[in-house]
Amino acid sequence: MANLKMGFRWFGQKDDPISLAEIRQIPQTKQVVGALFDVPVGEVWPQEKIDALKKQVEDAGLKLEVIESVNIHDDIKIGLPSRYQYIANYIQTIKNLSKAGIKVICYNFMPVFDWLRTDLHHQLADGSNAMMYEESKLPKDPKDLMAEMTSGSHGFSLPGWEPERLAALKDLFAAYKDVDAEKLRENLKYFLDAVIPVCEKYDVRMAMHPDDPPKPLFGLPRIFKDRDDMIKIEQLHESRYNGFTICTGSLGENPLNDLPSIIREFVPKDRVPFMHVRNIKYVGENAFHESAHPSSEGSLDMFDIMKALHDTDYDGYIRPDHGRNIWGEDGRPGYGLYDRALGITYLLGLWEALEKTSN
Repeated sequence: MANLKMGFRWFGQKDDPISLAEIRQIPQTKQVVGALFDVPVGEVWPQEKIDALKKQVEDAGLKLEVIESVNIHDDIKIGLPSRYQYIANYIQTIKNLSKAGIKVICYNFMPVFDWLRTDLHHQLADGSNAMMYEESKLPKDPKDLMAEMTSGSHGFSLPGWEPERLAALKDLFAAYKDVDAEKLRENLKYFLDAVIPVCEKYDVRMAMHPDDPPKPLFGLPRIFKDRDDMIKIEQLHESRYNGFTICTGSLGENPLNDLPSIIREFVPKDRVPFMHVRNIKYVGENAFHESAHPSSEGSLDMFDIMKALHDTDYDGYIRPDHGRNIWGEDGRPGYGLYDRALGITYLLGLWEALEKTSN
């Protein structure tokens, strides 16, 4: 039976209080999911910086085979003439990453904002804190949301919330005013048609991440919300290199999304090189908070999710996703050490049970 390639997201020595030495001590965790966070969106990732990151990870006794994320410039999503140069830069980055042995690039195609939350440190009954989303508390002005996210970050950079890119928020929204879901999907196809042949040649798989939350917000379209969207995306360019990151938390934010069914449909088609596995707790309509990974702590059945992966012989990359801050840790929202380490142990425990009872 297949073995999971368990990984742990790391934000680099300069911007992550968690060390590679600590990550290595998490049982059966051999992969670091990393990125370069000091290269502006749209520019080529320099080979020397990629190689330096790879050496740093490997010197710690770990592997670097998944990058999250090579973010896509807004001009590509909007479909501006300048996208040609940004796509050319992206292609060169793919080539450079391939030289370093990278096998998967996790990316998203969300306009303006990446993931959204209304509270980055919601206090839970057990004394821990976690990120929370309540649509009723979403500010009407996107500028207010940006200010809240920045103040709640506790000085950490937030992935997908590049301050230099979002500084001209009004202009950015204006640039997207004529981009509806159909147009955004057309621009995604243009991007995929350009990069997937390169990915096939250099053996680097693209793994698109779902929208978070999986619904339109602030008048901006979202095109990866559910199973039907996934069908449309895979048909944009028929190739196993045009794949998905199935994030159980992001898709699970819509209770109508049947996660085990989605896994059972797309894993056998070899369209899922990467999994984000996390739990969330529904606390009302369009409201949830992140939770510990076990099924008992959230609203998602993690056993059913892992069983779907096991039944489909999943042997790709996987990592625990957002966890709580526990035991006094005051880390990056969603990305503390302890709760994600506990999540790994729990997921591997489920996997071991599935392995032994299937023989």
